[in-house]
Amino acid sequence: MLKRLPAAVLGAFFLVAASVHAQAQTFSDAFAGFGSNDKEPIQIEASELQVEDKTNSATFTGDVVVSQGDTQLKTQKLKVFYDGSAAGSTQQKISKLEATGRVYISAKDQTATGDQASFDMKREVMVMTGKEVVLSQGPNVVVGNRLTVNLKTGKADLQAPQSGRVKVLIQPNSLNGN
Repeated sequence: MLKRLPAAVLGAFFLVAASVHAQAQTFSDAFAGFGSNDKEPIQIEASELQVEDKTNSATFTGDVVVSQGDTQLKTQKLKVFYDGSAAGSTQQKISKLEATGRVYISAKDQTATGDQASFDMKREVMVMTGKEVVLSQGPNVVVGNRLTVNLKTGKADLQAPQSGRVKVLIQPNSLNGN
């Protein structure tokens, strides 16, 4: 037997779906400049640093903290790929970041957590994966297992595990500034 949903229920569903999309775009906007913002310096702190000139990379390990403006990334291991030589006189440009080991990214009241994250600066795309990728903005929470953010446009896509679903918790009046 097919049961029809009342129009009010369908309307509420589409309103929540639109709010989730708006929430994801608002969240991703906070990270749109991370790593590709030429106006703010990137500061990296770690227990250890290994530079590999042959592969144009540097690996930071041990409670790694990366800061740029209002954005902060924390992880256990961060591999930075750059164009140019670390010993050369020309300024290096970061081409890719790979973070592994419980990744935490924050900007203002927004956070994202997962097991791994990669930032492709040439394509301007960030991908965060894990058993559980959790996005939060204030009291609102979205959970999946793969987050892809276009750093240029701010468009975000959160996918659920094959055997699960994306979960969303939106507090009343939290998206309209009340």
